[in-house]
Amino acid sequence: MRNRVRIFLALGILLGGVPLVGCDTLRVFFPSSHHDAVAPSIPDDLAHPAILVFSKTNGFRHGEAIDAGIPVFRAIAAKRGWGVFATENGAIHTPELLSRFDVVVWFNVSGDVLADEQRDALLDWIGRGGGFFGVHGTGGDSSYDWEEHRDVLVGAQFIGHPMNPQFQEGTIRVEAQEHPAMRHLGPTWVRVEEWYSFEESPRGPGVQVLATLDESTFSPRMQIMMIDRDLRMGDDHPIIWTHCVGRGRALYSALGHQAVAYSEPEHLTFLEEATAWLMSTPSEGCEIPSLK
Repeated sequence: MRNRVRIFLALGILLGGVPLVGCDTLRVFFPSSHHDAVAPSIPDDLAHPAILVFSKTNGFRHGEAIDAGIPVFRAIAAKRGWGVFATENGAIHTPELLSRFDVVVWFNVSGDVLADEQRDALLDWIGRGGGFFGVHGTGGDSSYDWEEHRDVLVGAQFIGHPMNPQFQEGTIRVEAQEHPAMRHLGPTWVRVEEWYSFEESPRGPGVQVLATLDESTFSPRMQIMMIDRDLRMGDDHPIIWTHCVGRGRALYSALGHQAVAYSEPEHLTFLEEATAWLMSTPSEGCEIPSLK
């Protein structure tokens, strides 16, 4: 039965206007479970503070976004005088190697990418004061082998995005206009995106919603062949939020599917300011012991 569903979905995506190209889409239906065992070498002269950009995909690969976005984080680091190291090797998640970074960016990560000890190392690093930045596809899996990926790193369960059309203009309502990551924006932010919906709002203790999505400004429906699914979350449809994880902070943004997103001035400023905020003193606003 599961294989039949996968075939129908694959055909639906194909006929709905999203071609099946290489493994980018096929990994959704046939994910990998490969875990790296040998860590990459980090340059001895890596500048401090430093950010780690991790973009491994054992599920759907946002190849276009990854190719466009990694140079953006390199440019941000160069501008700020930060060190930066980009890799798709999950074995970099060890206590020793993570200690060399101040912010870890999971950039469109998908699927089961870490072994148990690597998972533990990441959670411990964040809990001790590290900054975690999850971008778009990092929160876009329909299910997770590692529950903490959903519950701690992201904080919500993805349920789908519109199809037919997939990319639509919509209005973001900036809820936390004074937040350092959002203060360059006005009360609303209009842009084209693949808008994610979640099973329920992450809003709650230890969570600060930074921006929500105005569902009246686009069509939140997944229409693929015989599938016609309503993805509305109602008045509370968070799209960017931050939450405490021990003494550390995590920030998730559902924005950034297309390559063009990494040339939009407002989005580039958001990525820079969000990273800078995560790099700042963790004790500011994160005294809650854990997310849940």
